Amino acid sequence: MKGEVGSPPHNEKLKQEGHIWGSMKRTAFILGSGLLLFVALWNSVTWHLQRFWGASGHFWQAQWERLLLTFEGKEWFLFTLGATTVPALFFWVFSGLLLIVDTTGKPSCITRYRIQLGKNEPVDPVKLRQAIPTVLANQFMISFPMVVFFYPCLKWWGEPCRRELPTFHWFLLELAVFTLLEEVLFYYSHRLLHHPKLYKKIHKKHHEWTAPIGVIALYCHPVEHVVSNMLPLMVGPFIMGSHLSSIIVWLSLALFITTLSHCGYHLPFLPSPEFHDYHHLKFNQCYGVLGVLDHLHRTDAMFKRSKAYERHVFLLNLTPLTESIPDSPKNTE
Repeated sequence: MKGEVGSPPHNEKLKQEGHIWGSMKRTAFILGSGLLLFVALWNSVTWHLQRFWGASGHFWQAQWERLLLTFEGKEWFLFTLGATTVPALFFWVFSGLLLIVDTTGKPSCITRYRIQLGKNEPVDPVKLRQAIPTVLANQFMISFPMVVFFYPCLKWWGEPCRRELPTFHWFLLELAVFTLLEEVLFYYSHRLLHHPKLYKKIHKKHHEWTAPIGVIALYCHPVEHVVSNMLPLMVGPFIMGSHLSSIIVWLSLALFITTLSHCGYHLPFLPSPEFHDYHHLKFNQCYGVLGVLDHLHRTDAMFKRSKAYERHVFLLNLTPLTESIPDSPKNTE
């Protein structure tokens, strides 16, 4: 994007623009290959999962019908309660556990997996106390009203609190659509916020933390929280006319992933947060969630030359990647 903070020189920008057609072809190839692979695996993998889903489906359907009876005539309240409380609990339980580690520097069995060594050991308490009120304000003064307004928008398509829970296959399709839309909307809104005129007034607040921690996932300007945090998550359920159960799972999963991406620890058996951590470190790399659009737009070139890229793997053992893949003595990345 033109004039981004920390953007490459003009001739390099022109070179990147010249790759647009190539990016489109690569996009078509990736999506086409992914579709073929998805169709090939669909019947074999999901058949087993469908059996499990069906076995437990009667139990969840019965519980859902009890909730509908309890909140009969007050479905809007059930929707608001479910779509705000459950994801918020996921966020604060996970963030709270991480905060204990961040503020005490213990236990060492967690801190040894720190990505940016020597940072937040422990976290600055003054800086943290200044950040928490912003996180709470974004949740209660922005997220909550948006969810309340979201209910009549969904009602326009259908009933989000309808009696029948979604089938397993439909739920998988919804998650695929949600994820794709979030990647596209977050990537471009995020890059837009890195334009100098917007960065200084809006996005710079979030980048005060060059070594992020979990709770900082929601530490941002109110405009950014609406445009780049909330809307990319809400567009998918709106387009799909989703059931409340799908929305609760999606919002909870999204908050867990964004908290993990900001946590500052590359923990075993969890998705790698190296990608977004590198964005906080360098500012002009790794704008997306999945990295697909960063690859197509070449906004991960520096990342791919870094040690962080080598460590951007699913850790399947207990050895910290900073030990197995240490920085070179003269590494400046």
